[in-house]
This record gives sequence, structure tokens and C-alpha cells, in this order.
Amino acid sequence: MKEVGTFEAKNQLSALLELVEQGEDILITRHGKPVARLVPPEGAYRRQEAEQAAARIRARASALKSGPFNWEEWKAFRDEGRR
Repeated sequence: MKEVGTFEAKNQLSALLELVEQGEDILITRHGKPVARLVPPEGAYRRQEAEQAAARIRARASALKSGPFNWEEWKAFRDEGRR
């Protein structure tokens, strides 16, 4: 979470809103004490959470070491018993 003072927040609101659109939370402080938080709206894309989820998926995939994905094999599994 990025922390900024009220003066900086006032002068750089557009830039801070861009960060919030990308999923960043911004804590606004006055004299070092929190006074407000800028957060994305509910259901908005949260970049950090998406990056963490992607990292977990990659770690699990590399741990399995299952090799290349074979689409034809999986299509055959899907269609098995349908005819």
C-alpha cells in the first residue's frame, strides 16, 4: 500500500487515481496519521492479487512437471463415450 501526505495527494490526485485504477491502495496521511484511503471499487481488477494468483499457478504447474499440454489428447478425453 502506497502512503502519501495530504499535500502530495492534492497535487498528484490524477496520478494517484491511475494507480488505484491499476489495483493499488493509497493511504493518505496528515502529519503521519492516516486520514483516508483510496481503493478500487468492488469487483475492480486488483493487479497485486492477480499477480499473486498467477505466481501460485506457475509454481503449481512447475511442481507437477507434466510436460507440454496435448490438446488432441484432451479433446479425445472430452469426446470419449459421446458417439
